[in-house]
Amino acid sequence: MLINSAEPKEEESTDNWMMRLYVAGQTPKSLAAISNIQRLCNKYLAGRFQLEIVDLLIHPELAEGDNIIAVPTLVRKRPGPIRKIIGNISDTDKTLVALQIDAVYSN
Repeated sequence: MLINSAEPKEEESTDNWMMRLYVAGQTPKSLAAISNIQRLCNKYLAGRFQLEIVDLLIHPELAEGDNIIAVPTLVRKRPGPIRKIIGNISDTDKTLVALQIDAVYSN
């Protein structure tokens, strides 16, 4: 599943964040991770993000590309460098720090 906040304009492409969230099925933990990252992206990166949700029960072959060893795992692909958050992403402050989302991006 791919979630776009908006179609990025060509001149804005360097400011566009690309993230991938790996989950395993529709468990409460997976659903909470999806909800939490969507909320954070909509609040702090509105109009500047692309979020892909990968269910490893459906596409287990995709885990190898990002070296996924546990779920949920959030991978920030862009802007570089690549960053990973493994496990709970419900703590907003810790997640913002881990993703390096500066206060400049907040609404």
